[in-house]
Amino acid sequence: MIFTSSEKREAILSVKDLTVGFGDKIVLDKLNLDIYRGEILGFVGASGAGKSVLMRTVLRLLPRRSGTIEILGADYDAVDDAQRMALDTRLGVLFQHGALFSSLTVKENIQLPMREYLDLPQWLMDELAYLKIELVGLHPDAADKYPSELSGGMIKRAALARALALDPDLVFLDEPTSGLDPIGAAEFDELIAQLRDTLGLTVYMVTHDLDSLFSVCDRIAVLGQKKVLVEGTLDDMLAFDDAWVQSYFRGKRARSIPRPEQSAGHPVE
Repeated sequence: MIFTSSEKREAILSVKDLTVGFGDKIVLDKLNLDIYRGEILGFVGASGAGKSVLMRTVLRLLPRRSGTIEILGADYDAVDDAQRMALDTRLGVLFQHGALFSSLTVKENIQLPMREYLDLPQWLMDELAYLKIELVGLHPDAADKYPSELSGGMIKRAALARALALDPDLVFLDEPTSGLDPIGAAEFDELIAQLRDTLGLTVYMVTHDLDSLFSVCDRIAVLGQKKVLVEGTLDDMLAFDDAWVQSYFRGKRARSIPRPEQSAGHPVE
């Protein structure tokens, strides 16, 4: 999805002056970040920089010391419990490694959010679970399998189906292609893009995968020095004067990303 510079974009998630710390250590310091409706945002940063801390803080799994978090225009701190629960149903999460419950089948894992937030008859939850299974490209017979019976790629897809259980507006993906071979990772990236276009999802993707950033992300945000250092397109990343950003996007593993000094069909002089 390409946005023009003059196009007004709706911030579906807005983080303002967010500070998070543990004891005497500050992990995020007055961080600001907006995610716009319909985009796939790739969120990157050095290991230990606080990428997962930010995501978990937004999801209220970790406390914050200061700052505001608005989702769909509503401040979590300013709404009552019923409104907060309604907001929660509009979020989906795929945790790293899937985080499926090993004692539950794929179908039962997908139905967990339905049981927590909705009051539906079993037959309807079964139909919805099979719909989500088909949506992420799994065969229907995966419904009755346990996580231990699934391949790594199937676990990712099953976890994505659970993230989509309540038809969310915003989906958080934590390292969605980690542990997948290049073909499986590319197929998963393609699936994310298709779901965004088909369902109108907004996607917040924490990733280290340069191929994902290059192929499916509309915008990239880089975490460093406890803040968002830079956000924008790949060209913005390549032009940003920071040693870590330059090393990340121009390093040996960035072969697929074109260099400004290279022109198509012509060697660099």
